[in-house]
Amino acid sequence: MTTLADVAKRANVSKMTVSRVLNHPEQVTEELKALVHQAMKELDYRPNVAAKALVSNRSQVIKVYILEEIDTTEPYFMYLLMGIAAAVGKTQYSLQLVTSELADQGNCDGYIITGFRRGDFEWIKALDKPVILFGENTAGFDFVDSDNRHGTRNATKYAHSRGYQRLIYIGIAVDEPFELSRESGYLEVVKDLGLAPEIHRFENRSTVTENFIAQHFDELGKDTCFICSSDRLALGVERGLLQQGGKVPEEFGIIGFDGVFLDQVSSPKLTTCKQAIVKMGETCGELLVKKINEEGAPQGIRRFLPVLEIRESTR
Repeated sequence: MTTLADVAKRANVSKMTVSRVLNHPEQVTEELKALVHQAMKELDYRPNVAAKALVSNRSQVIKVYILEEIDTTEPYFMYLLMGIAAAVGKTQYSLQLVTSELADQGNCDGYIITGFRRGDFEWIKALDKPVILFGENTAGFDFVDSDNRHGTRNATKYAHSRGYQRLIYIGIAVDEPFELSRESGYLEVVKDLGLAPEIHRFENRSTVTENFIAQHFDELGKDTCFICSSDRLALGVERGLLQQGGKVPEEFGIIGFDGVFLDQVSSPKLTTCKQAIVKMGETCGELLVKKINEEGAPQGIRRFLPVLEIRESTR
């Protein structure tokens, strides 16, 4: 069986260096990590996770809470988990997926939590292990998220630049920071343009916005663009417009927010603010492992700029 000493000898480094690469990679240069990982690969060395956990008095388990409905037809959370797993797997952590705050069983070394609402902060604060939130918050927790305000600012500016004169914001009916930030980006631009803001908020379901368009289609003039807080809402707007005989993108424009799956299966394909979901998942994992190794030291926030993907639903 290949040992730590064998890896150290192959990489021409000390056993201590190999141990640091495995247990505290943030303390080692990229060059040394590359040498050690190459030696591990050549020797087919696989760290004994159980032994590591016993020595370090850790479980080597990270719990990922997803506190909202998981739609199996939309792989948003799958991409997030892929990113988290890629990051924590490098340090021999295992993931445990938890879909309810009431189902916390077994020990762990830290938590990544997404889908939370304001009412969840009390029990999150009571957790006795390091926490990283995936999602903007104003409660002081370390978090990773998109720059939501930046995304809708860009989307609204782009819609106006394409000649759409009426800009309508379709939001998610939740009083949460991510939604308020997206809405604020829209409001800033229409104010600068001297336009009257038009905001409608709905449950995040495409059938709701589809019905809204059917009910109000006759009130919509041409050269209208809908800036939507999710691709799901945007998909409903698109279906509604097409069913009523509206021409997309000639008469009506639609811009979504997410860019994970629904934007690509819609017809016409949606212009959308694409989030870096996998990369944000990786960052969540990296920050939590670092926080665990630093005995819970604050890690701050990381924001990623969404990219406006121009497709077929805008001119």
